[in-house]
Amino acid sequence: MTRTAPHRTTTGWIPLTVLATAQFLVVLSTSIVNVALPQIRAGLDLSGTGQTWTVNAYVLVFGALLLPGGRAGDVYGLRRVFLLGIGLFALASLGAALAPTAAVLIACRAVQGVGAAMLAPTALALVLTLYPDKERRGTALGVWGAVSGAGGAAGVLLSGLLTSWYGWRAVFVVMVPLAVGVLVATWRLVAADTPRGGSLDAPGAVTVTAGLVALTYGLSGPWPFAVIGAVLLGVFVVLQRRAAEPLLPARMSVVAVPNVLMALLGAVWLGLFYFLPLYQQRVLGYSPLEAGLTQLPLAVMITLSSWVTGKVAWRRVLPVGLLVLAAGLAWLARTPSDGTFAVDLLGPTLLIGVGLGVAFVRLTAMSSTGVPPADNGLAGGLVNATRQIGGAVGLSFLTRLPSYGAAFLACAAVTLTISALSMRKA
Repeated sequence: MTRTAPHRTTTGWIPLTVLATAQFLVVLSTSIVNVALPQIRAGLDLSGTGQTWTVNAYVLVFGALLLPGGRAGDVYGLRRVFLLGIGLFALASLGAALAPTAAVLIACRAVQGVGAAMLAPTALALVLTLYPDKERRGTALGVWGAVSGAGGAAGVLLSGLLTSWYGWRAVFVVMVPLAVGVLVATWRLVAADTPRGGSLDAPGAVTVTAGLVALTYGLSGPWPFAVIGAVLLGVFVVLQRRAAEPLLPARMSVVAVPNVLMALLGAVWLGLFYFLPLYQQRVLGYSPLEAGLTQLPLAVMITLSSWVTGKVAWRRVLPVGLLVLAAGLAWLARTPSDGTFAVDLLGPTLLIGVGLGVAFVRLTAMSSTGVPPADNGLAGGLVNATRQIGGAVGLSFLTRLPSYGAAFLACAAVTLTISALSMRKA
């Protein structure tokens, strides 16, 4: 059975608003804990490793399950899997808010990742299905990029406000009503699609998920896990060649290059939003509220840049945007201990905002180009998976660098690499 579009034609943008809010929550959940980490560490007696895993438990599980999550939407129905994912996300957010210990918090963050892995690819696939023509899809992806980019910066801002006023638990409480609202609105406004049918490649799903988890854990912890992860991913490749309905069919090679570029961008993305609030609070002495407010220009610039990029047809906009992003990161890498907002933060973050908006929208669009409608869920899962796993792997390396400045400079170097590769693709 092949996928059919939702039963009623979408003429307005309200469904996009609902689905984009879900994507906003997914990205928000990655960044909103960063400013709150010092308070979480004190409140639950987190170790340094526990602090890292408060971020990585979500990012890693989310990234590892995105491929099966996206394919499940193709097989069982996009809206059905989306609703299950957003419901699980809401419950896990409530559990994190009430967590009495560090172990419970990290477990709830992992369950959040499971829910996000179900809702993120299916939300993007629903957008691609609801807005199939080129012009409306470009606008929709511009909005998608705007909320995705703004979610990272807005997480820092909201975290600063909520942590200062109500404590760290509020950063999880705030996501519960938003997730429930998205669930209800999707149920009422987005029509059900007809599942493609068939079966989910269980051996492939198990090996790729276990392989990605082990590989990423091994890169930031005991190295034998990295070896086990590499072996499992090798097994996954072999299984895909033999499977009747592989999780990652060979026809998806059409989007291999943009997904590799998105993985590299993920390392830059997560590294920026992990180290920037830490630099602001630990070196510049900002309060959580100040750290959040001073990232507001970044959020605004990502939003504007994403919106404009969705309407621009210039082929070279991606490599040029990436060069702007690299310049902003190199400027930020100075990280003076007596830095000021006007000189050392505002200028570089404006450049970074422009570059991130361009890069995210363009790479997302490229990652769905040439993909048949029946594989929209898988395409959504793949592009999200490469960004998240790239972010988790990248963060494991960036945290080994000696300073915040070195981390930002490494991000700038990675961005230049993406720009060079994108010029060959353009």
